Formats: sequence, structure tokens, C-alpha cells
Amino acid sequence: MSALVAGLILLSALMHAGWNFLVKKSSDGQLDTVGFSVGCSVIAAWLLPIVGLPNADCYPWLAATLVVHVAYFILLAEAYKQVDFSLAYPLMRGTAPLLIALIAPVLGEVMSSWQIMGVVMIGVGLGLPACVGNPWQSVKSRGLMICLLNAAIIATYTVLDGIGVRLSGNAVAYTMWLFLFNSCGILAVIVWRRGGSEVAHHIRQGWRVATLGAGLSMASYGIVLWAMTQATIPAVAALREMSVVFAALLGTWFLKEQMGIWRILGATCVGLGAATIRWG
Repeated sequence: MSALVAGLILLSALMHAGWNFLVKKSSDGQLDTVGFSVGCSVIAAWLLPIVGLPNADCYPWLAATLVVHVAYFILLAEAYKQVDFSLAYPLMRGTAPLLIALIAPVLGEVMSSWQIMGVVMIGVGLGLPACVGNPWQSVKSRGLMICLLNAAIIATYTVLDGIGVRLSGNAVAYTMWLFLFNSCGILAVIVWRRGGSEVAHHIRQGWRVATLGAGLSMASYGIVLWAMTQATIPAVAALREMSVVFAALLGTWFLKEQMGIWRILGATCVGLGAATIRWG
């Protein structure tokens, strides 16, 4: 993995932690998530005449990932309602690259022993804070189970998009078409659950935050999709999860969440794993 690719993935990680922080900080994460997705669709619609169409070979993968992304956004808001940002985010993002690494041979992805070690270190580091202190015996146990379910969903759409973007022949076009249609399913589900007037009112009132979140989300995932055309899917997925370090800092500085020794050790393990992937 080149220094340029690694550096852009780390930038993507920072942006990803940023828009997830906005969801957690929100008074209504579900409605803000809808606002972000609608904002992404509007931005994508402006850019589509420039980027054109991806290859038709990617269409089945694009259709499949759109369905999976709906489940991801709904569970994301639910997880943040029940669990600390600095705990939920690492657990969701840390388990996903481990799942992806397990199915890498099926995808024909070849990773060096150092890269495999780096993926494992990142997974352990991200999951460590969620596995100590008996959190499963607390009232947060349901929230933690939602986090694990969402980790499987993250792994699923990452693989689908990794294959789809390679078949598309144009990472930017694939990204724009993905975000154009991404809001349709999410919007339909939340309108059904909350009502169209409430959703419309929230978007009108919070359009500035929605625009910021949409920009961060699109840029972050667009970089990842491009990176998966330059390096192996498991390595990109794992390195991108350096975002947990940024998430932990945001949770500590702005949400006054307790960092604790286990979260510090977990973040350190993530950093070492990322370095292992980059230089392995």
C-alpha cells in the first residue's frame, strides 16, 4: 500500500468519525441520519452529469449494497441511542474488518502475513474496550448486540462495494450513483415510522448540519471505494478503522465520555495495527 493511499484512507477515517460524531451528538439521530442521506443524494445529483455512468457489470452489486446500507443507517442511530459513542463506534468498526479478513480468500484477496497481523491487531484493539468490565451484564447489552449486528452489515456492504467498484471502471461514478439512491430506502423507512411532516420539518431546520454530514460521509466513503481499487479490500477496511482513535478523542473531548485504560490500550493497538498494514 503506497503512502498516498494510506494517507487518504486516514483522512477518510477522520471524516467518518466526524459524521458519526454528528449523529451521536444529535438530539434525534434517526432524523439527522435521514438528513445526511438526503443531502448526499442532492450533492450526487449535481455531480452525475459530470461523472457519467459506471459499467453495467456493477449494477447487481450496486442494487444489493443499497438494501444493506438502509439497514446500516437505521441500526447506527439505534446503537448510538443506547451505547456511548466511544464504545459503540469501536465495536462496530472493529469487528467488521475481522469478518472481511475471514472471507478474503473467497474473494481472491491475497494478504501478506504482516497485513493479516495488522488486521487482527486493529480488530482486537477496537473490540477490546467493549469486552472488559462485564458490559454484557449491564443495561447496555441490547445496544452492544445491535453494534455486533451492524458490524456484520458493515462487513457485508464493504465486500459488495469492493467488488462493485472494481467492476464499475469508475470509482467516482459508482460512488455518486450509490449516494443518489441511498436515501430512498432510508427515507421511506423513517417516513413510515415517524411521518413525512416530522421528517420534512427536521430537514428544513437542520439543513446546515445535514449538508456538513453529507459532505463528510460522501468524501469519506468515496476515498475508501477508490482505495479498494488500489489495494486489497481487507487491508483498506482495516486501515480505515483508524477512525476509532479519532472517535475516542471526539467522545472524550466533546461528549465528556470516560476514556479509561482499556480504551487507551485499544486505541494504541489500533495504531500499531495500522502501521503494520502500511509497512507490511
